[in-house]
Formats: sequence, structure tokens, C-alpha cells
Amino acid sequence: MSDSNPVEEWEARLEESGQLTPDIVEQITRLHDDRGVRAIEAVGERRVKSYQDFTIVVGYDDEYIVEGRGCTCKDSEYNLDNDDPTDLCWHALAVAIARRVGHVDYHDMWYSEVREFL
Repeated sequence: MSDSNPVEEWEARLEESGQLTPDIVEQITRLHDDRGVRAIEAVGERRVKSYQDFTIVVGYDDEYIVEGRGCTCKDSEYNLDNDDPTDLCWHALAVAIARRVGHVDYHDMWYSEVREFL
């Protein structure tokens, strides 16, 4: 039996395959429910953006900064159990998925400068 948590398991499988296969999609959605579904949709819609300073996920109402497994969204701030490594917001899941399937939209600029104009 593996010492890794379930998130690390699907991440490793996704890293190896480089694509969202039906069984990986099922594993993500089984573990993360609606958050997993929303993350996969965001990746398919190319809403994961990487800048020189931050990685951003374009949400429905705002843009959210994702660093590691942390996020600036309200779900991450109020609803998630920091002691549970599988309890992630859909924005953090989207970044993890997008990076492994090559669906990150890279921008050679600073988000902090772009954000000033939004």
C-alpha cells in the first residue's frame, strides 16, 4: 500500500499519462465531488493562467491566486480543513490538473501589473 495521499495518487497517474483519462476523471470526481468537476471544467475552458509572479484561476465572479495548494478564494479560507490534504478548493485542483496535462495559459508578464488595469 502506498504512503501517498489520494491526491498524490491521481496527480502521479495524471503526470504519467499527460491526459485526463476516464478513470482519472472518475478518481478525481469521486474524491473531490463537485469541486473536482468544476476544476476539470476550468481546465477544459483554459481558465488556468500562469504569470511571472502568480498562477491564477479565472472563477465565475473573480480571479483567484493559487500558490501550492492554497488559494485566495472564500471556500479555501472558510470551508476547508487544513489538516486534510485531500480537502482542496476547485481552483487549486484546476492548477494541479492543468499543469499535468499542459493546459496552463502562460503569460510573460507580471500579474500584479495586469491586475492594476482590471
